[in-house]
Amino acid sequence: MDTRSAAAAAKPTGSRRGDATATLLQVALELGEELGFDALTIEGIAARTGVAKTTIYRRWPNVAAIVMDAFLSEVTRAAPIQKRATARESFGLSMKLLVRAYNGQQGRIVRSLLGRAQVDSRLLEAMRLRWVEPRREIARDIVREAIAQGELRPGLNPDIVLDLLYGPIYHRLLIPYIGSDITDDFIDALLETVFDGLSA
Repeated sequence: MDTRSAAAAAKPTGSRRGDATATLLQVALELGEELGFDALTIEGIAARTGVAKTTIYRRWPNVAAIVMDAFLSEVTRAAPIQKRATARESFGLSMKLLVRAYNGQQGRIVRSLLGRAQVDSRLLEAMRLRWVEPRREIARDIVREAIAQGELRPGLNPDIVLDLLYGPIYHRLLIPYIGSDITDDFIDALLETVFDGLSA
């Protein structure tokens, strides 16, 4: 990457501000994959982009915050939670978008982030507050609406429903075994298993 070009793009004027942010976030992901996210530093990002450390620190308090912004910018674009007429349709589409993202670069990144988060409390908190909880609250609303409309039986705990739906994806992502691919067919089978047991 041409550091002069990156530095020029980082000037916070007009539309270049968005370009500078995108450059920094992309570099954070690239370096994280190259070095491991445990070795990623703001100094390293500054050196790769040619952007001053002080400029980066004005936007992000630590490297965990940069990593989460970088991850979120990619996966939110690729796999937003979708709302459809039924919970089954909503989760079917949302989960398939997620596994498609996880079958590429985002899967490699999320595995690394989840591993690193077990020993990095700042990253763990960033993942919880900025990735898991915002998406989970949207998904909880889908479950609550399905209960209110009679699609799902009364009294279900939305968090347990979400664990049943999404837990197997992360299980297969993190624990490889024969036949552990995450595919559209897997999601269809998972939805059939869960919803046939939950449907009103």
